[in-house]
Amino acid sequence: MTLPPERLARFARHIVLPEVGGAGQMALADAHVVLVGCGGIGSPALQYLAAAGIGRLTLIDDDTVDVSNLQRQTIYAPSDIGKPKAEAAAEWVRRFDLGLEILPHVTRLGGDNVAEILSGASVVLDGCDNFATRLLVSDCCVKLGIPLTSAAVGRFQGQVANFAGHLPDQACYRCFVGDAFDAQDCDTCAADGVLGAMVGMVGTFAAMHAMRVLLDGKAALGVPQYGTLQLIDGLAPSMRPLRIAKDPGCRACGVPATGEAAFQADLPS
Repeated sequence: MTLPPERLARFARHIVLPEVGGAGQMALADAHVVLVGCGGIGSPALQYLAAAGIGRLTLIDDDTVDVSNLQRQTIYAPSDIGKPKAEAAAEWVRRFDLGLEILPHVTRLGGDNVAEILSGASVVLDGCDNFATRLLVSDCCVKLGIPLTSAAVGRFQGQVANFAGHLPDQACYRCFVGDAFDAQDCDTCAADGVLGAMVGMVGTFAAMHAMRVLLDGKAALGVPQYGTLQLIDGLAPSMRPLRIAKDPGCRACGVPATGEAAFQADLPS
């Protein structure tokens, strides 16, 4: 694969970085990122994934743009209010770079569609707003052998980590949070508030973390740091790493012989 002259000019500032280089930029152009959630985290993450030249982007969100989103979801404008977020986000990408392939899904992930939509991804970046979907996505990534970048934010605190639970020595997201969460357990931005710049900070950090996965083995930046959760304190500000141990009893990744059966049993009907 080679980049045409206009793409070389567009990504010249990447290519001159020894940590990325031409080989790294071609790897990004050949990558497929699935973005779960086009909201507070997904919006800035998408901007920098697209700006990095990720060749194929799949967007998943079943929500519509609301006026309250504009304070932090910076890909949307007042003219987008009422539109499905996935479609409005795809329109932004098309305006930004016609050289990227974009596929929006206006849907909620469930047991009937998650494997089909995630299949073939180079990495999944999950910035959704509920634990049920996060666990579903993580379990599916383990089953399909896809690395997962997980990002979350609440008030002035953020969390970003890469997981590779399909690898024998690596934890998955379920190892981190356990089995006790469902869609009703999440705090909401509407109730607790959120600073727009904080989700921007977490979303762009998540985009860079996903790029570490994509460049693994192809460029010096490619050190995924699997299983290391970065805790971001926006008030201090500070960042602290936390190592997540693989749970040998995890029903998604702990016991390979029963992992797939357990995953199927966990899928909602």
